[in-house]
Amino acid sequence: MASPGGSTRRPNGTQTRMCQFKLVLLGESAVGKSSLVLRFVKGQFHEYQESTIGAAFLTQTLCLDDAVIKFEIWDTAGQERYHSLAPMYYRGAQAAIVMYDITNKESFGRAQSWIAELQKQASPNIVIALAGNKTDLDNIRAVQFEEGRSFAEENNLLFMETSAKSAMNVAEIFTAIAKKLPKNEPASSSPNQQRGVNLAGQQPPAASGSGCCN
Repeated sequence: MASPGGSTRRPNGTQTRMCQFKLVLLGESAVGKSSLVLRFVKGQFHEYQESTIGAAFLTQTLCLDDAVIKFEIWDTAGQERYHSLAPMYYRGAQAAIVMYDITNKESFGRAQSWIAELQKQASPNIVIALAGNKTDLDNIRAVQFEEGRSFAEENNLLFMETSAKSAMNVAEIFTAIAKKLPKNEPASSSPNQQRGVNLAGQQPPAASGSGCCN
């Protein structure tokens, strides 16, 4: 559920609702999940990004016309050996981005499996976006735009092709998700539903972005 954090007053005197949502990224290893989050949160891109171990935690804030949205983002590892841990991260999530690499047909099939799993096991109201990443490599594309869009339409998903390298549609996909999320639900009484679960028993790193409302 959304965690309302009060309200803030804009310069014109109107009040804007502040909401907090848990978002999880899923997809096969090397599709660019960490790069997408790094681009969204810090505006950076590293050509050689180390693989995520377990999950990484970051935050970023978006300002919409009707609300200030704080995303608590769990970037999960894509390696098969971490698959059994994934439910502990997407449990209680209000949103998910499932990613594939447009140059890797197998990663598209894996993304479809992740979506089927979310639809069965995650919250029934979860907002799911399908992202075809690495459009900067369009010359070696293996998954056509229409394939991704058709699958998304059949499963009632948001869909965009993105590039963490060029920043194409990175902010846009998070904004589209934010607009779909409910802004008027009460806060959950369970902190794990807002903060996710840290499997290592440690506090998540206090990484945060420089969003417009931080």
